[in-house]
Amino acid sequence: MNDSALLYPVLAMVLLTAIVALVLLARRIGEMKARRIRPQAVAASRDMASMLDDHRASDNFRNLFEAPVLFYVAMLAGITVHAASAWIVALAWLFVELRYAHSYVHCTYNRVMHRFKVYCASMPVLFAIWGTLAWRLLQAARA
Repeated sequence: MNDSALLYPVLAMVLLTAIVALVLLARRIGEMKARRIRPQAVAASRDMASMLDDHRASDNFRNLFEAPVLFYVAMLAGITVHAASAWIVALAWLFVELRYAHSYVHCTYNRVMHRFKVYCASMPVLFAIWGTLAWRLLQAARA
């Protein structure tokens, strides 16, 4: 399999991050206009947390720079060591789909247990990607 196949799920994650950033921007501006909050009044994160009511998109945006960072590194490592396989690509797409579901729940109705279940489903997928990469590296070292 071509190693560039690992770039498509990466691009899909970047797209998700961009979508959430736009949702965040629209909600922030909307809430600040509706409540007549001056931008300088929320210059510090603690001020923003105390003055704004809708934190769903901002919390999700922050989440996209936590566990997904391990995904990005795994995909780049997979490309570097030529580890692209149908299995890793399938796992990568599954992780991306679960992160889209997580973001959807988080940015819309935000039921914690629904969000938590999707998150819990995504983590074994991420660790399976890393486990597969580790296995491939061990096999290559023995050859």
